[in-house]
Formats: sequence, C-alpha cells, structure tokens
Amino acid sequence: MSQTKPPRVRFAPSPTGYLHIGGARTALFNWLYARRTGGSFILRIEDTDQERSSESSYQAILDSMQWLGLTWDEGPAVGGPHGPYRQTERIALYREFAERLIATGKAYRCICTKEQLDVLRKESEARKRPFRYPGTCRNRRDIPADVPHAVRFITPTEGAIGFDDLVKGNISVQATEMQDEILLRSDGMPLYNFGAVVDDVTMGITLVARGDDHVINTPRQVLMYQALGYEVPRFAHLPMILGADKTRLSKRHGAVSVLQYRDEGYLPEALLNYLARLGWSSGDQEVFTIDELIQKFDWVDCGHNAGVFNPEKLRWVNAEHLKKRSPKEMGDLIEPRFRARGFDAGSRERLDSIAVLFRERARTLLELEESAAFLFKMPAYDPAGVAKFITPAIAPAMDELLALLPGVTPFNHDGIKPVFEGLLAKHNLKMVALAQACRVSISGTTVSPPIFEVMEILGKDETLARLKAGRAIIAV
Repeated sequence: MSQTKPPRVRFAPSPTGYLHIGGARTALFNWLYARRTGGSFILRIEDTDQERSSESSYQAILDSMQWLGLTWDEGPAVGGPHGPYRQTERIALYREFAERLIATGKAYRCICTKEQLDVLRKESEARKRPFRYPGTCRNRRDIPADVPHAVRFITPTEGAIGFDDLVKGNISVQATEMQDEILLRSDGMPLYNFGAVVDDVTMGITLVARGDDHVINTPRQVLMYQALGYEVPRFAHLPMILGADKTRLSKRHGAVSVLQYRDEGYLPEALLNYLARLGWSSGDQEVFTIDELIQKFDWVDCGHNAGVFNPEKLRWVNAEHLKKRSPKEMGDLIEPRFRARGFDAGSRERLDSIAVLFRERARTLLELEESAAFLFKMPAYDPAGVAKFITPAIAPAMDELLALLPGVTPFNHDGIKPVFEGLLAKHNLKMVALAQACRVSISGTTVSPPIFEVMEILGKDETLARLKAGRAIIAV
C-alpha cells in the first residue's frame, strides 16, 4: 500500500526590497501548512531581476523570516538536497530545461528584436487590441543555438486550461487569451513563469500557495509543467491585503518592512497572529498561539475576499500577547530596548516589575519604553496638567505628604496607601486631586500606571525629590 508523501511547499520572494506584510502572510500560510502536515517548507530567492535585486534586500528577507520564527527546512544558509536556492545560481539549469523543450518541439528560438516587437505593439494599440505575439519564429527551425535569441514556449491556440484552486475553486482560461511566452531572454535569464516552474519541479514542490495576483500566471505554468512531463502541483491563491480605503496595501496604510514592526516593539507571534486572521479564520477566536495556528490552519478556512489591514487591530492583538508574557519574559523583552536608550533599571527584580507595570497601558514595546522613560529621566511638566492639579488648594495636603512619606517602611503600595487615605479624609479631598498632583510632579504628565506602584518603583528618595519639585511650583 503506497503512502502519500509529506507535502513540500515554498516561499519564493524577490530581493528587490524589504519583506512586506503580504509576503510575510504568504510565507506564514505555507509554513503553517508544512508544520501541521509534517511537510517541508522551502525558502528560495528569485533574484533574476538583477537591476533591482540587492544583497541588502536579500539579507533583510532572511533576517525578517528568522525574527518571525518562520524557519525553513531547505534554502539559503540552511542548504538542502535541491540547491542552490538562489535563481542566479541556477542559470545553467534553466538553459538545460529550455533546450529540452526545444528538442521535443514544445519551444523554439526567437530572434525577433525589441524594435520589431515594439512596432507590433503600436499596431495593436492603434487597433485597440491587446498585443499578442504573432508567432513569427514559431515554425522556424533554421536558427542556430549560437545566435543571440530568446526561447519561447509553444502555447496551444485552442481549448481551455484549468486548475482546481484550494481557495478559489475551479479556474479556467481560454488558450486564445494567451500567447507564446518567453521562457529565456537572450541573456539567458529566465522569465518568472519558467524559472518558477523549473524550480518547482526540481525541488519537488507539491503545492504552490501565493497571492492571487499570480492567478493570471498559473494557466501558463500548468502548460509548462505538462510540457516538461511533470505532475502539476496543487495551487492555493490567497486574496490580497488592502488598506482601509480598499486600495492595494502600501506604506501610507502602515504596510512597512517586517523589521520595522520589530523595531517598533511588536512581538513576532502577535504579528503572525494578526496576519493569519487576514484571510483565514477559526470560529470567532482572535488571539492564537503559534501552536494553535499550526493545529488549526487549513486552506479550506481561507476566505475568498481581500483582507483589510487595520493597524489599530494589530496593536490590540500585540497588547493581548504582551499580557500573556511572564514578568521574566517581559524583562527580557524590554531590557535591550532600555539599554539602547541608556536606561539602567537597576536590579533584575526592578526591571521585571517596571515591564509588567507599564505593559498594562502599552500596546507595543516601543509604547512601553516611552511611557516608562520618566522613571529614568524627569521629563518636562505638562503645562495643562500643572494648571489643573498642582494648585494652591492641594498645597497643604502635599506638605503633609512630604512630611509623612519619609517614615513609611517598607516603601511600597501597602505602606503608601494608608498615608494617602488619611490625608484625603483629613483635608476632605478626592483621591483624584492628590493622586494627580503627585502624578504630574513625578511623571510630568497626568497619565501613568497606578501612582502607589510608580512611587514604589521610583523608591523613597526619588519620589520625595520629585514631589518637592512639584510642590515648589505652587506659589504659596
């Protein structure tokens, strides 16, 4: 009894820029499927666009994938039995496969020049018809291999080319809508469709999952798989991700480099969680661990409609993941970011306490470190906060507070709270009046975590120094 082989899927970015949200989601869905099924996830780099490709973009893709935790089983820096995994290192292979198609009468050499083709394109434009290569060289057999030439694929002139998409269902295209595709340019570089097909068949790819902007390419590739004598893989085309205005996602919508999300303090598992929900669902659940995503993911649960990128929802998801981190994990996350700003949290216990206290109001690590910055360096006072809360009416209570706090031992929430409660009763004040006067004096603003916990973390000496500075503002 034969056993079905584990699936092999791939993610094939071009190093012409950073890894963006759409690419990261494609990589994620392929990775989740491979991990759930015990298959292999292959990373390969389609770098034949030499004018736009760069080593910095290549490295940024690897760094982004590694930060996200989307580890690959074969590919750059890992190796594997089907390498090399960069297209520019596989040029001889494309030539070999092109010659195989020529030899079997399924492709031909074409010596039409760009100038000749431009004339034909202009004629098509004048007739308001789409340009279709007329097959000038299709029946020629007199073009020697050593003459500069492109290689074109012989596309059927009738019939339909169809395939069953795991997301979109059955898709069919008439052959009359297609033309004889260029497989290799005259410089030997493969065009996208041919390079992808050769890589897929030689790497044993069994499922091709990518954005639905590639649907137009798939019928052409199906013909190439068949012409080469290989089994056609399954396909899954994922709906695009749009901005809030329902246009293609761009930087103005917040679609920046994956590494910028890292720098802005998002957790990789939170970003993956959010991306998974852009085009896939599992009931009403919104927050997932990576293990849950692996267990639940399947192509049948992918939606047909484009997802809309919502930065606010991403921040909410990130905040939910921050809440699940232990104190030690929070300290580990924030320590290098504090260090980069020159902040010294002191003991490990204090570092963890700061991280946990300030995450309650933070949606990202960047927000956390910015909101906690006043602990390390007193910021300027908020004029509106001073005018509203540090007033002559609060001066008597602040004076008594400054007299009582030195005797509080231990200097923590439980020790500080009774002092405040006594002063509120004595001076007939509401907590907001005294707490906000202290908060502005200590943090410079009217917003911070609970004031007793902030005072505890600051310590007695620093708390007293800041309260004295705040009290000095009152001209009485």
